[in-house]
Formats: sequence, C-alpha cells, structure tokens
Amino acid sequence: MDRKRIDEFAAGGQKLRTAIAGLARNELLWVPPPGASIGQWSIQQIVLHLMDDELIWTARMKSIIAEENPQILGFDESKFASKLFPEEQDAETAVQILDLNRRQFSAVLRKLPDSAFTRTAQHQDLGVITLEQSFQWTSEHLDHHIRYIALKRDKLGKPL
Repeated sequence: MDRKRIDEFAAGGQKLRTAIAGLARNELLWVPPPGASIGQWSIQQIVLHLMDDELIWTARMKSIIAEENPQILGFDESKFASKLFPEEQDAETAVQILDLNRRQFSAVLRKLPDSAFTRTAQHQDLGVITLEQSFQWTSEHLDHHIRYIALKRDKLGKPL
C-alpha cells in the first residue's frame, strides 16, 4: 500500500472545492443538453453524488476494517441523484462534509498496517472486494467526476 495515496485522499475535499469555486447557483444547477457528451447530471448533482458515495464507501471500508468479511449492499446512484432533492441542497455544505469525512477517515487509514488493506468484504454486485480496492476506487472516483465538472465548466464559459 502506497501511503502517499492516503495523503492525496485526505486532500480530495480541497480538490472538489476548487472544482466548483466561483460558480453561481444557476451554474451549479445547469443540466447539459442531451448529446453534449459531458454527462447528464448538473454539477450540483455530481457534488452531492460524490458526498453520498464517499459517506457510503467510508462506512463500507469501516466494516471491512472492523468485521470479518462483511456483506455490503449496493445502491442506485441514479435514484439518489434524482430523488433526494439535489436542487434543495447546498453544494458547499456537501463539499465540507466530503472534506471532513476524508480527513477524519484518513487518520484511521494511516494507523492500519499494510496487511489490513487485504481484508475483504462480499459486495452484493461486485463480489469479493478488498479494503485496498475500495480505497482505490473511492480515490479515483473523485478525480473521474472532477473531469466532468471541468467539462461542464468549459460549456458554461467558466474554465477550471
């Protein structure tokens, strides 16, 4: 396990904060037209998706650390994005929650021996997953969505 990745993970909240800096509420809520090839969600929906996903995966990783081969349930991210009133939530608050969650959980990750990252869980959709796979996926997930935020900003005339 490359311990430098934990420091990068802990700094992820600031990356997301930078990605949405300077955007007005109407820009956060702008939905790209079909066929724009920059995703279907607004930047607001992306930010809330990242917060939700981070909280869920952090809880899953905690289960992998604390329990023996826990069962992990999936969730429908599209339903979360459409049915949890994203337009009524605050993007900056979501960024703060993601940032605090990452910084807090990083303290746990730093204390683990490398062998802990081989611990496993049984995910209902993915099958057997390790703590390291979960951590890697969560880390890469943020960067994946920041690329889409950058594309949307470009369409709005507000490059990152």
